[in-house]
Amino acid sequence: MEIKVPELSLVVLIGVSGSGKSSFAKKHFKRTEILSSDECRALVSDDENSQSATNDAFDVLYYIAGKRLKSGLLTVIDATNVQKESRKGLIELGRTYNCLPVAIVLDLPEKVCEERNQSRPDRNFGGHVIRQQNQQLKKSIRGLKDEGFRQIYILKSLEEVDAVLEIKREKLYNDKKDETGPFDIIGDVHGCFDELQELLLKLGYSVNRTDETEKNFGFSVIAPENRKVIFVGDLVDRGPDSPSVLRLVMSMVNSGVAYCVPGNHDLKLQKYLNGKQVQLKHGLEVTVKQLETETAQFKSTVEKFLYGLISHYVFDNGKLVVAHAGLKEEMQGRGSGAVRSFCMYGETTGEIDEFGLPVRHNWAKEYRGKAKVVYGHTPVPEAEWLNKTIDIDTGCVFGGKLTALRYPEEELVSVKAKMVYCEPIRPINFNENQNILSSQQEYDDLLNIEDVTGKRIVQTRLRNNITIREENSIAALEIMSRFAINPKWLIYLPPTMSPCATSDIPEYLEHPAQALNYYKKRGVEKVVCEEKHMGSRAVLVICKDEETATKRFGVQNEGIGICYTRTGRNFFNDAEIEKEFIGRVNQCLTKTVFWEKFNTDWVCLDAELMPWSAKAQALLKDQYAAVGAAAGGALPEVEQALQLAFDRGIKDALPSLEKFAVKNNAISKYIKAYQNYCWTVDTIDDYKLAPFHILATEGQVHVDKTNEWHMENIAEICAGDTKLFTATPYKIVNLNDQTSYNEAVNWWMELTKKGGEGMVVKPYDFISIGTEGLLQPAVKCRGSEYLRIIYGPEYDLPENIERLKNRGLSRKQSLAIREFALGVEGLERFVKKEPLRRIHESVFGVLALESEDVDPRL
Repeated sequence: MEIKVPELSLVVLIGVSGSGKSSFAKKHFKRTEILSSDECRALVSDDENSQSATNDAFDVLYYIAGKRLKSGLLTVIDATNVQKESRKGLIELGRTYNCLPVAIVLDLPEKVCEERNQSRPDRNFGGHVIRQQNQQLKKSIRGLKDEGFRQIYILKSLEEVDAVLEIKREKLYNDKKDETGPFDIIGDVHGCFDELQELLLKLGYSVNRTDETEKNFGFSVIAPENRKVIFVGDLVDRGPDSPSVLRLVMSMVNSGVAYCVPGNHDLKLQKYLNGKQVQLKHGLEVTVKQLETETAQFKSTVEKFLYGLISHYVFDNGKLVVAHAGLKEEMQGRGSGAVRSFCMYGETTGEIDEFGLPVRHNWAKEYRGKAKVVYGHTPVPEAEWLNKTIDIDTGCVFGGKLTALRYPEEELVSVKAKMVYCEPIRPINFNENQNILSSQQEYDDLLNIEDVTGKRIVQTRLRNNITIREENSIAALEIMSRFAINPKWLIYLPPTMSPCATSDIPEYLEHPAQALNYYKKRGVEKVVCEEKHMGSRAVLVICKDEETATKRFGVQNEGIGICYTRTGRNFFNDAEIEKEFIGRVNQCLTKTVFWEKFNTDWVCLDAELMPWSAKAQALLKDQYAAVGAAAGGALPEVEQALQLAFDRGIKDALPSLEKFAVKNNAISKYIKAYQNYCWTVDTIDDYKLAPFHILATEGQVHVDKTNEWHMENIAEICAGDTKLFTATPYKIVNLNDQTSYNEAVNWWMELTKKGGEGMVVKPYDFISIGTEGLLQPAVKCRGSEYLRIIYGPEYDLPENIERLKNRGLSRKQSLAIREFALGVEGLERFVKKEPLRRIHESVFGVLALESEDVDPRL
């Protein structure tokens, strides 16, 4: 006997004690798939035969089974299950998780079961128990189908049990995960044949008339570039030519050029053609009239075609779901009456609106699934994304347009209706002003605190799972809720940067050799060395105009952009200066034809904004300048007094004189070092902006470009406004060429000798993967005098520098890589137009990681 079960199903083994259910289960299923009532009794009582523990045991069994079915895992129930009452709960469990229940009955002779139980000391409970179970089995076995079991297999002898060599697992009909596209998904057609033909031609399909046969139904369609069409249902009713639409769609499905899911109108037509009693209204009367001239054979073919349509499909490894009215995550890829009903009609509240139509629950507002869901059913003026779902029924039959979504490109292609074929019961305004906020932006107006509190695990493309601890989330929430900018602007936070390893040269704490060798040892052949600017990290989001700010970011009346710090706060405290600054950046981008070159109307830039004192005034004044002023005032007098003592012949003053002379020299260098980061800012021209990454534009995150590409394209921008912008000096270094290597070291020496902060070394490719995984996106190498600000005026004394060389970098390096992965993930999600909560999961994660216990001097 051949037994087949769906890949996702609840398999219920049925048989009296001793019929061999456990052995059968172990032979044909994985250990983890089997839930045994005996084992559950043992778990709760340490005795698998304890009948008093039965209720608790089944509580455990049902709980685990529910968790498995929720996760989409096949589950086998190993219990006697001979009573209808004992199976009822399992049937309900399958319905709850929309899984098909399968019954495998081991109806072996009573004598066989008795002999087996007699050979087991723990099961010798008398023949009357076996007889009773067998009677219960015989009594209820005929009603298994009525109970709700979709597939039933009955094995009546040892030979039949042994004859089952394998249990085959079949994919559900809706499982098309191996089909990855590309697809063209077409919304509700409703008999609009001319518009459908025009749309297919616009999409690149060749539609030709042929002699009608049982296979092509009068059409031959050739698809471009291996593309396929997916129809979201409602092919018929209300429109002018439903028969031709059916012929074309059936031809395409039959030839493998298209898939089709059924709509509620298609189902109603199928019932009519099958002779069921249905009311001829809501457009069905139009289709019935159009079919009057068709042959009986054609009508029969249509009925069979519509009856055979699958409720929904799951494509592209689970990334795409297509259903007529949409589908919640927990129903995707499953089979049940509830799933089919939801696919056809959606979810209603039970209420009726003023037009006499059912009030539908907006499931898409609450959707949080991983798959994109494309659907129709409810006509809308424009197709737009909401929480990774999109309704592409744009009301062609009502005078709107017929729309297709190209996948994976996510491009919408439409043709206008040639006329109003039917007046909608509920009015649709096809001329709505499209400058207003999208549904996604309106829904994202308020973020949910549950999305950012507690321990969280964020999945990223570059670094898999990144854990955000609860204590770090709390710290980030404090900053975000009190100080951050409007979260709709906040699409990216930059990562921290690790310094290079400690130098083995005695007088240097950091030296470029270690920065270069970090990449060389990991197989990177070429790097980009950039001068490190003496400013503050700034992220700029700049829009071409206010309309873009509204359409793309959902921000109204807040100008055309924002400049914020690496912790998500406004960079400028003065709104007028900020407005002027953003305007200057926008003018420069326009002047340098940036919008046209990148085919975008917004950009996110990673930059350094100078001077440092413009943002870190309080830090400089209260920490660095205070130290400099106190020491600078006291130390010269101490040195002078000690010198006088020594001149008077007090020789014991010499060691102290030398000590304080060193201190005085160190504090002079310290003051000079931080003064390099300060200058007066009176007007916008006193600022200097040095961008170093064009992070993202419409449709693209530019992490696939090289760091040299970023430098070259930014240099073109900087040329448009040399007063505000400054191009970052950089060098391309071949790590396998000693001359090139030495030139980079010498360049760092020159930069730091002139008081510069140092340089940043980046792999040539923006994202670089080594044998150990994702490499540091950048490594900083700071000059000796800048390190004096960080570690203190006397950090370079031999005893101090020796101690500092024992610093550990592993935590800082780990933090930098994790934050980098999160930052890229947030940008990619924004470009893909994912919900704001998904973008902020990454952005918030970066901010949370910043509160990890890492030496702030690194």
